[in-house]
Amino acid sequence: MQALSILDTVGNTPLVKLQNISPNPEVEIYVKLEFMNPSGSVKDRIVKHIIEDAEKTGQLKPGATIVENTSGNTGAATAMIAAIKGYKAILTMPDKVSLEKQNALKALGAEIVVCPTSAGPHDPDHYVNTARRIASEIPNSFMINQYDNKKNPEAHYLSTGPEIWQQTNGEVTHYVASGSTGGSISGVGKYLKEQNPDIKIVMPDPFGSIYYDYFKTGKIIEQGACTYHVEGVGEDHIAKAMDFTVVDKMYQFNDSNAFTMARKLARTEGIFAGGTGGANVWGAVQLAKEIKGKAIIVTLIPDNGVKYMTKIFNDQWLSENNIVAD
Repeated sequence: MQALSILDTVGNTPLVKLQNISPNPEVEIYVKLEFMNPSGSVKDRIVKHIIEDAEKTGQLKPGATIVENTSGNTGAATAMIAAIKGYKAILTMPDKVSLEKQNALKALGAEIVVCPTSAGPHDPDHYVNTARRIASEIPNSFMINQYDNKKNPEAHYLSTGPEIWQQTNGEVTHYVASGSTGGSISGVGKYLKEQNPDIKIVMPDPFGSIYYDYFKTGKIIEQGACTYHVEGVGEDHIAKAMDFTVVDKMYQFNDSNAFTMARKLARTEGIFAGGTGGANVWGAVQLAKEIKGKAIIVTLIPDNGVKYMTKIFNDQWLSENNIVAD
């Protein structure tokens, strides 16, 4: 396919059936390879959609500085698009973000500000609060605001959801996706349920995130601190882009669950996934064990394992952080 711009290659990613991981012979598990997007992750979809809308509505003007808080992937998408369109990009992130991700943002011309992962949501040093402060201090700045921008789930409602429906010929029965901003599970979940209300939406969430308890009780636990090592998933505050009304079921997982599955995907399926992809497939496997009868589960591989060579796929790093991952 010939494209006039790198942005024309965003979306329409492959949907691939796992050959060796489903524990139930009647349940097929498919993964959508979002690392095939040009900056290497699912976040290309939302950043492209948000920036194009902001340009149309006049919120984003020529010569502007785009500021955003990120766990790396939204930052890469922002930096890529800023480079193409001539904007400056300043990106804040927690210090647990891999060096591979940090260096990729710099390579794309972005300025990065690293913040302590330990900073709570009300701490001025929290990476979200730091981004807001920087944006308030810079004239002609614009924030992607991925956590609270309803254009985030809308991007998935308009693209990822329809792609999954078409690629499965409308036969998908379950969709599994973990969430931080909640954009993919909310947008895809809404679209799929509109096509077939019987489709079940399932969300894995890491221990230490507040989402699981909020889903179960409607209350925000105080001890949510995102101290787990999986990047880009779970949260210590409720994102406005997250729509719990489309979620039917949630699982809790730990770093070992996610990283073991990421490594297993590489060894048994030839799919090089990051930790969130590992968590998503882990959730799909738990679901497959419970299902009676035939089903088609679809989940996302949000990014590529090459971004985590010094972490998930580094035995020394795993040992130093007391993580068991086969």
